[in-house]
Amino acid sequence: MIPVLDWTQAQGDRAGFTADLGRAVRDTGFFLLVNAQVPETLRDDVFRLADAFFGQPRAEKAKLSILDTPHFRGWAKPGDESLDETRPEVDTKETFNIGYDLAPDDPRVMANAPFRGVNRWPDIPGFADTMLAYYNACQVQASALLSVMAEDLGLSADHFAPLFTEPLSAMRLLHYPPATGAGNEIGAGAHTDYGAITLLMTDGEPGLQVRPRAGDWTDVPQVPGAYVVNIGDCLMRWTNDIYVSTPHRVLPPKRQRRSVAFFCEADPDALVEALPGTGPAKYPPIRAADYLASRLAATYAPKDTT
Repeated sequence: MIPVLDWTQAQGDRAGFTADLGRAVRDTGFFLLVNAQVPETLRDDVFRLADAFFGQPRAEKAKLSILDTPHFRGWAKPGDESLDETRPEVDTKETFNIGYDLAPDDPRVMANAPFRGVNRWPDIPGFADTMLAYYNACQVQASALLSVMAEDLGLSADHFAPLFTEPLSAMRLLHYPPATGAGNEIGAGAHTDYGAITLLMTDGEPGLQVRPRAGDWTDVPQVPGAYVVNIGDCLMRWTNDIYVSTPHRVLPPKRQRRSVAFFCEADPDALVEALPGTGPAKYPPIRAADYLASRLAATYAPKDTT
């Protein structure tokens, strides 16, 4: 069962909200968040502009191919990604990735530092400004949730704050075409997310499923206006496996499906190691950027589908 949490409770009953969140992230690692602080009008604008982008001719979208940059910014066509590394199917979704925004003359961009490239924008009025406003709003919401999680773990509320100042966080627009009926289709293969926490907004079309520990695949319930929030592998590692990063997938939808994912990641040099009070470390320390690089390399590796 995936619980529904109300963000307004965190303002009036912080202890109660923290307890509810703590149970959710230790059990399935998923919860639905209603009344989030991201403005609804901004969400609507993001979906509208995402539709405008994905509705362009393939040749136009290909000018911004994610494969043309080492910084994972831009458009990924169906088949570019394979989230389930154990199966031959490639994902039918197409995506557009946006990262932490830097100017072309930023020293990190000039030095070609990993994950520190410039964003690549289509020629759609208002697209860049709207997407960056949404990116920033989601980062604020994710940081607020991390503050609650820190308290749940017995740490100070601001424990994570200095580790998420110029983050590796990524925003992803997703479009899933309707299923064709072929038996080997998958919208997005079974996977766990790589980062700290994910905030997912969908258009309400079904398809997202999770597989809890010792359980079978189950549909994520549709609650209008709710974010689907889940723990990523990096935070599970940080918490020494106290929090759970749960496999999930997207089945090929009957109709087109659209969603917007915000993957909250730490700063590149943040050291991911067992948090105080979580017991003997199960994993060696690793830089957040190095961990992310290792996971993305597998996602974009060519797959033999013969």
